[in-house]
Amino acid sequence: MKDLFFFDAMLTPKIITLIYWLGLISVVVGAVATLFAGALFQALGILVFGLIGTRVWCELLIVLFKIHENLQKVANKA
Repeated sequence: MKDLFFFDAMLTPKIITLIYWLGLISVVVGAVATLFAGALFQALGILVFGLIGTRVWCELLIVLFKIHENLQKVANKA
């Protein structure tokens, strides 16, 4: 608990996992809504590119936090 109050541990990477799952659900709901509107190819595009885009975006955010963790390790060794 002390780590959270003094910013020694990062909380955001845990939140990114939640955001990822919410993003996946949003993409699927959007694709299904588009499918019911009668646009099959648009629904497939939303599904494919939305799922890939959500994954890439979340991975880029995680990479930033991994870089931060590694920089902290280097700084603590010096």
